[in-house]
Amino acid sequence: MTGVLLGLLLGTGLFLIWWSLWVPTPAPPRSVSRTGPLDRLSDEIVQAGFAGLSVRTLVFACVVAFALVLALVQATVGVLPIAACFALMAAFAPVALVRRRARSRRARLRDLWPDAVDNITSGVRAGMALPEALAQLGTRGPDELREPFLAFADDYRLTGRFHDSLDRLKDRLSDPVGDRLVESLRIAREVGGTDLGHLLRTLSGFLREDARTRAELETRQSWTVNAARLAVAAPWLVLAMLSTNPESVRAYSTGLGVAVLAVGGVLTAFAYWSMLRIGRLPEDERVLR
Repeated sequence: MTGVLLGLLLGTGLFLIWWSLWVPTPAPPRSVSRTGPLDRLSDEIVQAGFAGLSVRTLVFACVVAFALVLALVQATVGVLPIAACFALMAAFAPVALVRRRARSRRARLRDLWPDAVDNITSGVRAGMALPEALAQLGTRGPDELREPFLAFADDYRLTGRFHDSLDRLKDRLSDPVGDRLVESLRIAREVGGTDLGHLLRTLSGFLREDARTRAELETRQSWTVNAARLAVAAPWLVLAMLSTNPESVRAYSTGLGVAVLAVGGVLTAFAYWSMLRIGRLPEDERVLR
């Protein structure tokens, strides 16, 4: 009896080993794609209004700015470490310009989105179809938002595919609020029902409250951020003034001078990054790309 049981166990074990070799292993779960720095930079280019500018062109502009400032300061001052410091600042200037303009334009659009949503709500209540109510923002909506919605109207008239036109509209807007609006309209189109008006009114009220709260916080925060930026820029302004005297900057051509500039640059960058992290208000991310 014992031999029979041992034989059964051995046979069962061998069968399980053989079966495991033929059972297909489940595919590993797909990792959720995360937004990289280049994706965020591309969104900021669109949000800044530079629709014809690509990330590659912006990077090329940074390289050109670095080379020009390096050559100019080197020819003027004659100290390579100082020229490299100011060239690095100039290389970051195009990106800083794009981000500054993107923040400014996002602030303006934040005040305009509630009016755009109200316009869509009025069109739906007047009996318009959802694509028509969305397309009429190209002629009756806020000026800042007319161009992408005009392009949406052209896309929909040419293709008749509402979802594909919405996807291209999201790419043209590259805005978190626009993503929420587009996905809400997509769901309303697929599901149907009579709750679209209530959904749009709720979204409009939420956007107005968010814009009001953020405007108050930015007003209180602005003087602190500007003072911190001035404190970060002050040492380099002093260095720029010292650069007008060749005898004063000759010490920076030595190894110790290079070390002083390197440590100062690292500390300045760390202080500026810390200031941005501490004083930054939470920004909406494009989680509905």
